Amino acid sequence: MPTNVKTFAKTAGGILGAGIALGLGTAAWGYSELTKFQLKTHTLPLLEPGTLRGQKEFRILHVSDLHMIPGQDTKKAWVSALDSLEPDLVINTGDNLSDERAVPDVLQALEPLLNRPGMFVFGTNDYWAPRLVNPFRYLLRMKRPPSYVDLPWQGMRAAFIERGWRDANQKRVEFQVGRVRLAAAGVDDPHHHLDDYSEIAGAPNVDSDLAIALLHSPEPRVLEKFEADGYQIAFAGHTHGGQICLPGGRAIVTNSDIDRKRASGLHRFGSMGLHVSNGLGTSKFAPVRIFCRPSATLLKITEREA
Repeated sequence: MPTNVKTFAKTAGGILGAGIALGLGTAAWGYSELTKFQLKTHTLPLLEPGTLRGQKEFRILHVSDLHMIPGQDTKKAWVSALDSLEPDLVINTGDNLSDERAVPDVLQALEPLLNRPGMFVFGTNDYWAPRLVNPFRYLLRMKRPPSYVDLPWQGMRAAFIERGWRDANQKRVEFQVGRVRLAAAGVDDPHHHLDDYSEIAGAPNVDSDLAIALLHSPEPRVLEKFEADGYQIAFAGHTHGGQICLPGGRAIVTNSDIDRKRASGLHRFGSMGLHVSNGLGTSKFAPVRIFCRPSATLLKITEREA
């Protein structure tokens, strides 16, 4: 074999080996990030002066995308411990399941939080099991059809409602928590067009103190309708914050029509606030997070200045 061919083969082999080692190392690091949970906090002045009557703030805990698998004890313990934050309201924006056996694990994780006022909407991974997909479809923003393999969501929904959480899927709900009168509306998962905004359209009750919109996937076509109707803040999940991000948590794709800059965190959507959770889990077929640790968020809603 000529010397130059041997040199090329040796160099190519070295590059290939280095690439494989880098890929394996990145995958191992991304897997290790799955249990490095974070709590994010934001303060947002949305309430009229005098609403809280001396109370400092109204605390909303936003959890999303648990994608629970049996045996995820670290996740269950961390989520349960969020009750120590003493939220006034818990909002769950769906995709609780990643396995047909995981409903008991979801209920164990949320157990103490189910004693508090709450609302929820579902994502498609509440209704149908995840499946192995080509990762290039994700990176190329090609929508992946659901598996249509049913998950036991009915029992989970029944348990949520029995404990007092309000089902906001295609519903308008009104109730009072402490001193705050809430008007909320939600749609079923718009990522796969399970939503029908006409069923909940219209302005929130003018006598409410805080108007909240809920949806699993932050699709602009739905957010525009909530904003036009006068909701003050919308809560969503689904994006996983990009899940595989560039340094600084910069999303490469969002798996929705929301722009990458609003793939996670607190933002504005026209005149409305928008909080997108980057979630607490991943599909069991994609157990990796890069520059995007799992999280829940505590929003401290305060009074506006007089």
